[in-house]
Amino acid sequence: MATPASAKTPSPGAAYRVGAIVVGLIFIAGLVLLTGHSPIDVLVAMVKAAFGTEDQFARVLATLVPLTLCACGLIFTFNAGLYNLGVEGQMIIGGIAATLALRLLQDSAPGPVAMAVAILAGIAGGVVWALLAGALNVFGRISEIFAGLGLNFVAQGLAVYLIFGPWKRPGVASMSGTAPFPETLWLPTIGKTEASPVALIAGLVVLVFTVIVMRNTYFGLRLRAVGLNPRSSTVQGIPATRYLLSAFALSGAMAGLAGGLQVLAIFHRLIPNISSNLGFLSLLIVMLGNFNALFVLPLAFFFSALNVGSLTLPIQFQLESALAGVIQGVLVLAALIGRGLSQQARARARAAAVRKG
Repeated sequence: MATPASAKTPSPGAAYRVGAIVVGLIFIAGLVLLTGHSPIDVLVAMVKAAFGTEDQFARVLATLVPLTLCACGLIFTFNAGLYNLGVEGQMIIGGIAATLALRLLQDSAPGPVAMAVAILAGIAGGVVWALLAGALNVFGRISEIFAGLGLNFVAQGLAVYLIFGPWKRPGVASMSGTAPFPETLWLPTIGKTEASPVALIAGLVVLVFTVIVMRNTYFGLRLRAVGLNPRSSTVQGIPATRYLLSAFALSGAMAGLAGGLQVLAIFHRLIPNISSNLGFLSLLIVMLGNFNALFVLPLAFFFSALNVGSLTLPIQFQLESALAGVIQGVLVLAALIGRGLSQQARARARAAAVRKG
């Protein structure tokens, strides 16, 4: 029985993707060599810094949760053809909304009730902020990129205003944030680490929800159709506007949840950089994973470990921890270049098949 040609040789598109990543890794190794250090030594040190102790591994898990949540939300907007760069602001507003709920309820409601309301408030805050960007895009014809970036600045400014204004710490305003909430309003953690089982479960539930919706529902199918061509989708009876706004709302809900969990599980107060730039990092994760929800968890885990592991670079090698950002950027750039070359290779293969047929 003859074996199909496609089974004998790997897809040229796949070869381009793998090749681009390999080139990116070689480039990163070259950068490390230029600093006078061995890439292997740096890699081993970063792995030890991320997984060497229980506290370090817990920090990786704690960072994994907001990365996973924001990336899952972006799966919806990217598949709808939208670049939701406002995810960072949606996460910040989620943190602000959660903080507001806790401040209002900390003296009048039991801890579990106050925390539950704060989580819902964070979700609602993210939804509202995302729908504002969506409305500017859908009804105001403003690019979601510019709308999102502008709203990010507004959200950041609002957080700083609240910390140095109405919510400032008694006696003095501080960049360290508002006054910490009492421990009764902290989500439980694994031992004395930063990892919260509640937050981890929330991240996994959202991930499973995202995979199921995008792969096994009409909503996911129609959302991708809208992303490919909104006008054709409307002609086929799919309400494109409703699906675009739904994608924004889902993305905002997950980013808002991430912001709320940052307050409840990690910082226990509102700080100026409550998002820790994890929203932007989740953009890279989704692009590197080719907008596929199945790749979110492994990629988020990788970048979470990279973030935590990079903290050892200034201490052990006198290297800037910003090298982690360079590694992230190079890998994503390589993935995007590989994706572009892959698409060109498939287009050439289809054209050749048409000519032969």
